[in-house]
Amino acid sequence: MEFLNKAPGKFSRRRFLLSSVLALAGHLTGVIRIPAAAAMQGDAPLQNHLPRIALIVDDIGNSRSIARQFVQLNLPLTFSILPRLTYSQELAVELHAEGYEIMLHQPMEPYDPCCDPGPGALFVGDNLEIIEQILDENIGSMPFATGMNNHMGSRFTESPEEIRKTLMFIKTKGLFFIDSYTSSNSIAYATARQCRLSTAHRHIFLDNIRNVPDILFQLHRLKQHALTYGRAVGIGHPHIETALAISYFAKRLKRSNIALVNASKIIY
Repeated sequence: MEFLNKAPGKFSRRRFLLSSVLALAGHLTGVIRIPAAAAMQGDAPLQNHLPRIALIVDDIGNSRSIARQFVQLNLPLTFSILPRLTYSQELAVELHAEGYEIMLHQPMEPYDPCCDPGPGALFVGDNLEIIEQILDENIGSMPFATGMNNHMGSRFTESPEEIRKTLMFIKTKGLFFIDSYTSSNSIAYATARQCRLSTAHRHIFLDNIRNVPDILFQLHRLKQHALTYGRAVGIGHPHIETALAISYFAKRLKRSNIALVNASKIIY
C-alpha cells in the first residue's frame, strides 16, 4: 500500500488524541449503529453551500466479514473494490443491493518493484490496446461500478501518456475518477480535468496509523478541510479500527452542518 500524508503538529495532535481517548470510553466494545434513515441523508439533494465529506473504503474484495463491519454503520460510504479477487464480484452485487456506491479500485504500477499491485494491474509501457483490454475486463467484472480510483500507482499516475489513455477510456465507459494521490507528483487529477472527466482527489488517508485515536484525528483534519474548502475526500481501508473511528465521527458529525455523501456527489 502506498500512502502520502503530512504529519500533523505534535501539540494539537496530542491534545486531540487525549480528548478522543477519553470520549471513546465505552464506545470501543462494538460498532455504533446509526439509523439508516438519518445516515443516508447524503442521498438527498444538497444545498450549494453545505460542506460535504466523502469517505471511500478501499481494498475491498478479499473478505466479506470485514466489509460487513462497514455495512453495519448504515452510512453513505463508497466501497472501492479490487478486481479479480475471491469476493470482488460477489461483494459488488451485495453492496449495491444494500444501497452502497461501488467503485473499481484499479491497480496501477507503484515505484517500488517489490510491491505487487495485484491482478488486473496497469503498468507503464502498456500500449493503448493492453490498457483498454485490462480496463474493459476489470470494469466488466465489477457490476454496478460508477467510478474508479487507483490502487497504488505512484509510478503510473505520473506517466502522462499512460494515464491519459486510461482516463479517456474510462470516460467512454461513463465512470468518474478519484485520484487516490499516492504520489505528490501525480498528474492523474489534473489530466482528468483536462479530459473533462468528472473527478476529484483524495485529501486525507485516514488510517496510515492503525489505531482509533489517530484515525479520529485524521477524520478531524478532513472535517476542517471540508469546512474550509466546501468538500473533502477521505480514504480508509477495511480495518476494524477504521470502522470504529468512522462510527464515532459520524455520530458527532450529525450535530454539524457537514453532510456525509457518496463520492459521486463530491466530483466536479
